Amino acid sequence: MKKDIEFPEVTDVKIAIARIIEDKGESAWYVYLINNKSEDINNCLVVSKAYENLDKSGRQTSVFRHSVQDLSKFSLAKLEAIDPSVFSFYNEFWVSFYIGSQMFDKKFLVLPFNEGQLEDIPELEAQGRYAQL
Repeated sequence: MKKDIEFPEVTDVKIAIARIIEDKGESAWYVYLINNKSEDINNCLVVSKAYENLDKSGRQTSVFRHSVQDLSKFSLAKLEAIDPSVFSFYNEFWVSFYIGSQMFDKKFLVLPFNEGQLEDIPELEAQGRYAQL
């Protein structure tokens, strides 16, 4: 039963949407999974979707699934490109991963924002938005 599965608290793992300046000087937006843990995480599965309203009514995006086999300590993985047209949506990311034989699971939510509301993302040396825990 689900109630019998222990899910410890997820710490030092983040989701961020960040603007990256590409080689030709053009900006592109990507979603990143950031591992700030002092240990590797394995078998990461990230399921993402976005919805217009917090109650999930209105327009929604397709569901995307991403797999990251191994993510070393203090590293990151680029998950997907993201279009700025969905920044006004609630962007949800379910992240599951293992450390050894222990499973961890956490829902992250990037609240609606616009390009004038960016924060520094030091891990990427870029600006963007972190997901809320």
